[in-house]
This record gives sequence, C-alpha cells and structure tokens, in this order.
Amino acid sequence: MAGNLTRDEARERARLLTVDSYEVDLDLTTGDERFASTTVIRFGCAEPGAATFVDLHGAEVREATLNGTALDPASYDADKGRIPLPSLAASNELRVVADCAYSRSGEGLHRFVDPVDQSVYLYTQFETADAHRMYTCFDQPDLKATFELRVTSPQGWKVVTNEAFDVNGVRTGTWHFPPTPKISTYITALIAGPYHEVLDEYRRADGGTIPLGVYCRASLAEHLDADAIVDVTRQGFAFFEDVFDRPYPFSKYDQLFVPEFNAGAMENAGAVTFLEDYVFRSRVTDAAYERRAETILHEMAHMWFGDLVTMRWWDDLWLNESFATYMSVLCQADATKWTGSWTTFANLMKAWAYRQDQLPSTHPISADIPDIRAVEVNFDGITYAKGASVLKQLVAYVGRDNFLEGVRRYFGRHAWGNTVLTDLLDALEETSGRDLTAWSKEWLETAGVNTLRPAYEVDADGNFTSFAVLQEAKPEYPTLRSHRIAIGLYDRTRDGIVRRERVELDIVGARTEVPELSGVKRPDLVLVNDDDLTYSKIRLDGHSLRTLVEGIGDIRDGLPRALCWSAAWDMTRDAEMATRDYIKLVISGIRGVTDISVAQTLLRQARTAVQQYAAPEWREEGLRLMADALRELAEEAEAGSDFQLAYVQALAASATTGGHLDLLAGLLDGSKELAGLKVDTDLRWALLRRLVVNGRAGEAEIAAEAERDPTAAGERHAAACRAAVPTAAAKDAAWTAIVGGELPNAVFRATLGGFVEPDQAELLVPYADRYFAEVGRIWAEWSSDMSQTFAEVAYPFLVVEQSTIDRTEAYIAEHSPPPALNRLLSEGRDGVSRALRARRKDAESA
Repeated sequence: MAGNLTRDEARERARLLTVDSYEVDLDLTTGDERFASTTVIRFGCAEPGAATFVDLHGAEVREATLNGTALDPASYDADKGRIPLPSLAASNELRVVADCAYSRSGEGLHRFVDPVDQSVYLYTQFETADAHRMYTCFDQPDLKATFELRVTSPQGWKVVTNEAFDVNGVRTGTWHFPPTPKISTYITALIAGPYHEVLDEYRRADGGTIPLGVYCRASLAEHLDADAIVDVTRQGFAFFEDVFDRPYPFSKYDQLFVPEFNAGAMENAGAVTFLEDYVFRSRVTDAAYERRAETILHEMAHMWFGDLVTMRWWDDLWLNESFATYMSVLCQADATKWTGSWTTFANLMKAWAYRQDQLPSTHPISADIPDIRAVEVNFDGITYAKGASVLKQLVAYVGRDNFLEGVRRYFGRHAWGNTVLTDLLDALEETSGRDLTAWSKEWLETAGVNTLRPAYEVDADGNFTSFAVLQEAKPEYPTLRSHRIAIGLYDRTRDGIVRRERVELDIVGARTEVPELSGVKRPDLVLVNDDDLTYSKIRLDGHSLRTLVEGIGDIRDGLPRALCWSAAWDMTRDAEMATRDYIKLVISGIRGVTDISVAQTLLRQARTAVQQYAAPEWREEGLRLMADALRELAEEAEAGSDFQLAYVQALAASATTGGHLDLLAGLLDGSKELAGLKVDTDLRWALLRRLVVNGRAGEAEIAAEAERDPTAAGERHAAACRAAVPTAAAKDAAWTAIVGGELPNAVFRATLGGFVEPDQAELLVPYADRYFAEVGRIWAEWSSDMSQTFAEVAYPFLVVEQSTIDRTEAYIAEHSPPPALNRLLSEGRDGVSRALRARRKDAESA
C-alpha cells in the first residue's frame, strides 16, 4: 500500500462514500512491464461538495474524469498512490485510464515466466490493500461494491476471476465477467495464462451444483492430483453448507495453484489462490496432505466468514483468520480422514501461538491496527493460532450447538455487509444465554499466556491429601484468566501409559483447589489441560516429568502425548529444561510417535534446539546424536513409509560427520539405497544442499542438478544451495544479490534461506553490522512483503551474542524505526536473548 491508508482515513472515507459498482477493463497484451487498466467507479457522497481521494499504485495516469470533468493527471500523487477527488456530487462517476505495472514481488498483479516453456502466468494478491496496484479503487474492506471485468488476453490463455465468464464475450476476443455480488476490493481476483484446467462439480443433496475448477501451470500438470483436491473440496462444502445452514454464496469455486506465491493461500471470492508447492512434484508424507487439506478448508470457510460477511477494518483480522482456522480443523476432524487434526492443532498451531505470545511484541488478540503497515506484520501466531485456540474455548463455554446457531444468525443479519466483533458476540449471547463481556475483556483484550501447573501432597500410601492448580502470569502481562480445563491422571500399564481418571473444572485466579482428587492415588503422570481445552502453557510436577523422560513414547493416545511433547519443548525454550535433555528425550521417544505430523514437528524442533539453544561446545555432539538416531530410525522404518521419508529428510538437515555425509552422497549418486526409499527431485535437492553446507559439494554439483531440474523450483533450490556454500565469497555474493532488490520474490526468499544456514553462524558474524546498515533503506524503499521478509529473516538471529542485542537496541534508539519495523527488530532481539538463556541452562547441565 503506497500511501499506507490509516484507520482514521478509512473511517472518514466510509462515512462519506457509498460505492455502488466498478467496471474494470484490462488489456494484458500491451507488453511485459505494464498493462492497460481502465476503471469506471459509480459512487455516492453523503456530503455533496466534499473532497476525498481514490487509490492507485505505481501507475502512469493517462486520463481521469470525474462527473464529465477532466482531472489533471498531474494531480496523481505517485508517492502516496492517490488521486484527489474534489467537489463530489451526491452521485458520481469516476473514470481513470492508466498504465499499471506488473509485479515481481507477489503483490498486486504478479507476472511469472515459466523457465520450462517460457509461458507467462499472471495472478493477483490483494490482501491487505493491493487491489489498487491493478485498478483504481477505494481500497478498504468496508466500501463494498459490485465488480464487472473485461479482460483482453493473448490467444490461448485462460482467464479466471470471481465470476464465471460470459462465453459470448470470449468469441469477440475479450473475456467478459458479469458483475459480482457486493464484495470488498481485497477479495477480487484475476488469474490469467495458459493454465492447465480440471473441471468438476459439487452436487448438493437437493440436486443443485457448484461448478469446481482446479488449475496449475501446464508444466506442473503431470503432478496435479486434482481428484484428491476435489474430494476434500466436496467434503468441505457438505460440512459447511450443513453447519452454516446457508448455501455457498458465489456462483462457482475455482482453486488455482500459482507460482511464487507469498502466502499459503488467499480467499478470493470464488477464485482461491494457493501456493503451488501444494502441487506435490515429489513424494511427501501424509502430514503435507493434511496441511493442504486444512488450507483448502480454511479458505473455504472464508467464503462465508470473510467474503459474505466482512470485517469493517483490519482490527478484526484476527476474527477473520481465527474463525477460518477453527472451522477448518473442526471440518477436518468431523468430515475427512484426518480425524486426529486437533492433535496436529495442539502440536503445531498452538506451538506457534505460544511462541508469538511470549515475544516482546505480543498483543491482545483484538489488536489495535492504526494503518495498513501495522496489519501486515499482524499475520502472526496470535491472529491465527491463539485466536483459534480461544475460539475453541468459546465453543466449549457456550456449547457447540449454540455457537453454530449464533454464527447462522450472524450470517443472516449481516450477509454482504461489514461487521465488528460485537456483532458476532451479540448473536452468541442470544443463542447461549451467556454474557460474553467479561470473557471478551479477559481473553481478547489482554496479552500474554498463562502457565498452569499442578501442586499436590501425598500420604505414605501415595494418595493425594491435597491437590490444586496454580496459575501464573508474567509481570509484564499479569492477567490471571478463567480457564475450563481437564486434569488427566495417567498410569503405566502393560498396554502403555493410559488415562485412569479425568476431572473437568473451572479454575480462577492464582490457586484453585481440586477437592475431587483428595484421597485419589497419585498416578504416574498428571496432565493439566488434558484434552487441550484451554490456551495455556503447562508444566509437569517432578514425578510426572520423570515418567515423561523415561517413557513419553509409551503414552498411548496421540493428543496427551502431543501435549507432553509441547510442554517439554516449551520448557526447553524457557530454559527450564537443558537442550541436551530435550534432544535425548526426542531421540528416545520418537519411536512411540504414531502421528507423522507430530513426528516431523518434533524433528524440526530438535534441529532448532541443537543449532540455536545448545551450548556451543555440545552442539556437534548433539548433531551427531541426532544423526546417529535418524540413520538407525531410517534403516529400521518400514520400507517406503512416511516415517522412513521423514527420518531421511531430517538426517539430510542435520548430518555433519563423514559417515552420515557419505550416506547422503551415496543416496544422491545411487551408490547406496534404502529399501523402499525413492530419491526423487526434491529429496535430491535436500541431500545436495546438506553436502554443500558441509563443503562436500559445490558449484559443479549445483549446476548439474539445476540442469537436471530446469524448473522454477529447481531455480529456487539452486539459489538456496549457492547461498549456503560455506565460504566468505559465497556469502558476500548472496548478500549482494539479496540487498540489490532485483530478485523476484521466490528466488529472493530462497537465497535468503540459504544465506542464513544455521550451521554457518561464524560466516554470518560480519553481516550483523551490514544488516543494520541496510534495513532502514530497504524498509523505506521496498514493497511491504519483500521488506518485511528481509527485516525478519536477515536479522542476525544466528549471531547469538550480547553484541547482537546491543546493536539492535542502539539502532532502535538512534533511528526510531516505524512501529512495524520496530516490532520485527524487537522480536529478533528477543530470539537472541532466549537462545542465550537456553545455552546457559544447557552449559550448566553438563
């Protein structure tokens, strides 16, 4: 957003204007850099004679006419991305003719050339406020209107927008799309190019149908598993139309897997775009399919909650995303084969939330969003994962049936309109009979995460004589909340560690007595927040922790096992458990993990722990222990299984010693084999990258692999490998490319990812000062997504020294960076501080 629209400006413009319709005419045949964009907007003004502005970014304005009177094109403020509109009438028509720029940053109308066949592909990404990169508009969510598009494209292209195209229009050489319902600018869309297309339909029980389309680049068509995607889509429609008791609100449903996408997906009305990595060109584990299904269902939920009914301003972004996250996991658990999706949620999404909520930049779920730049750093673990966790609590508090009935009333009252949080809470209060004012204040308007731990005494026979749950909060965020929790008592048996008893109760304040457990025999494991009912960190008493260390893999059920793993990881990050003890726990307990998504999460966390949280003198031993275990696990695993693949992938991220690297090299060149393991394209790149990181391969091998894989993905992998070459010259070349601002977004991210290779921290020391010399310029000059990625990923988080903290604090004090940048810098500083504390704890345990 060039002008960084503020909330106050948006409120004033919404007070003044009522937008009726847009007619947008695009010519995509005018060249490689720019396209022609003609927009006609019809809108009303509540105060005739007033003035306002309309948004347009990065354009060359050729004509602008308001109510028949020509406006001076020179009045266009290119820096702010605004055309002033003076002396408005009660009813207005604005026509703007402009040449707009294609994007290479994944914002606006992005243009990509496929290296396989040189075909051109376009797609849009408009959230939060980038629609005005493609057409002139009032780019804020609460000025809804209808949108009618005409598109001139090269021959052989397909063009997809929010509506199905008019066949007669194509015959004249121009694609015509009839007007949409009233929707927000950020969910309008255009996708164009020689896309591969698979058409299908969803048939409702009443015989009605929803046309379905699945699209990807032609060069990826052989990998597109459209049937599997459509199966999940049908399951989603059946579930959502039932629980919302409201038909899908748009005319068709296309899902388009597009190149160089910056996010996982985007909920454009009737034309959802996805990161094309979800088209799996190599074998992946079921965890990847589960994640893709969750993303599909998340975006589908938005068709009702977000697209049909839309937030008034970005303060309620959390509700938009949290609702879609909660509903997608609910749908997975109830309507798909991934019935254990709440276990994945507890292990993956909540870990993200807990991490985010402990940063200095933590904020209430209902955040204060004064402008667009502020919201763009708020697509975080609180907005998505903590918000969804709290919604899960709310459902338990008001009851699932009452919750869904409230949502149905909400849709009925506000369809095609804009809302704020209280509109939903009002409906839920009606259906549940509960006053949600205190709940909202306690959970949505305060920041920070509580910690729950058991406190008990036992008699000589091992029975509880007292039992209480203690609640803690950090001094900076002292709120002690009301929680609905379950306490699980687990015993060792011949069948593993199983739950003997469960007590559910409300806890309030610093200490809550649990008289129901008095006289009950102490179990081997006490698990507070059993069944994951509330959002809180948990701690284990000493007796339970010994049980966990001795046999975490013996816990029979996936969810309590995942909660224990989560507690161990959190204790490691909080420097309450030594890193080496966590690594040993993972090594000893991973065999008992039956959920592949949990297993892969644990392996990623273990690698992070040993590379960032281990005492430096123990790191090499930690990597060796991990690699030894992973090699053994890979050789023992069922041939061709997901676990075999996951163990090899983890080994390819941690091997450092000669024998392990020899195995990777042998798998890559075919001289060694593991029964059932297919060394396909993406695994080849993973093996090669690890060899490059350790100096066992270089430019010749990278070039050969890039020739073998001459695709966009191959280009990205090669860029990452080159940036990961362990020499000062390679790092300098990568840095020069990164800060030069010429790399397309996907190659930029890949290069940056290779540059910050965790095992090369020593090579990155000189770049701490260079980062602070560049970050201010880049933040001011680059597009939002690119500058944010640089600020976050290039931060010297691997230089785990007090000097990094000091540099950060000095930069903030001297330059007073904008709030969004200040937030990212503070988060980076906190990560280094956390790593220093964890390393001290690990060293003390030696």
